[in-house]
Amino acid sequence: MAGIIWDFFGYRANDQSNEAVSTAWSKTCPYLKEKCEKTLNDGEISGVCAIKPVKSGPVICCPIRLYADDYKVLSAVTRKAFGDDLELVPGRGASATAKQRSRSLVAVFGKRWGGELRLPKKGGKGSYFVDWVLALLDHNGELIEFVAVEVQTIDTTGNYRNGRLALLDRPREIVKTTAGLNWENVSKRILPQIIYKGQILQREELCKKGLFFVCPSEVYERIAARLGGKDKLVKYPLQPASVTFVINDYDHSASQTDGRSVPLQVRDMHSTTVYRVQEAFNNVTLPEENVYKHAILEALTKN
Repeated sequence: MAGIIWDFFGYRANDQSNEAVSTAWSKTCPYLKEKCEKTLNDGEISGVCAIKPVKSGPVICCPIRLYADDYKVLSAVTRKAFGDDLELVPGRGASATAKQRSRSLVAVFGKRWGGELRLPKKGGKGSYFVDWVLALLDHNGELIEFVAVEVQTIDTTGNYRNGRLALLDRPREIVKTTAGLNWENVSKRILPQIIYKGQILQREELCKKGLFFVCPSEVYERIAARLGGKDKLVKYPLQPASVTFVINDYDHSASQTDGRSVPLQVRDMHSTTVYRVQEAFNNVTLPEENVYKHAILEALTKN
């Protein structure tokens, strides 16, 4: 498996502008406006936002890349969940702000906003997180309802160190790497998390719209394929047991100007239920019988 770095410190790898070069040299994330937090095994800052496999388009591999345009994706979820363009306010002081302004708003709990909410596991042992909680407050600062938001991209396999070093040189050079994408995590980690957190949220009396799962379009396609096809993800209206996939893409129709990040767009939102996801996840399509036997016999007959 092989691929190239396509998006590096927020700019296209083939962007030779001063903005792209200086951002890479300073190792700054343009979306957080601070040091990139994605690191390699040795602690070196990575800066890789997206990998382009040889046979497909670029795939976002850093979740921070999905927060472009000042967390625009959270505003998109807010409109879908609460039906209005409400102001997003850091969670800890949001109630006082709503009272002061005498209007409804959304309290945001998440990293760099109001802090992640640590929720206890069954039996009081350990804890788990969702990436974001968006809480609708009325003009008196009272909690009306909330939704949870998970943001997932995909991990990489192989190694892209040579590609990274080539992009830190001047002029920047794009070279082939051994980096690939760890699609096994769709089954091992991503889907089990969706099911577990979706089941917890459906028991929350004020979580009326369930879980929103923000991901790149390629991750959604792999999830749908693992579940037996998109027809298994039957559409339902928003409800406490909802799982809404918020599907993001690079907007390749936009002008790709040097010195500017390629914009993202929410391509679609698809709402189903955690029951449908779990049912499809458990209904594994098996191969024909005796596939191991035939593989062994074939290997034994080879010289």
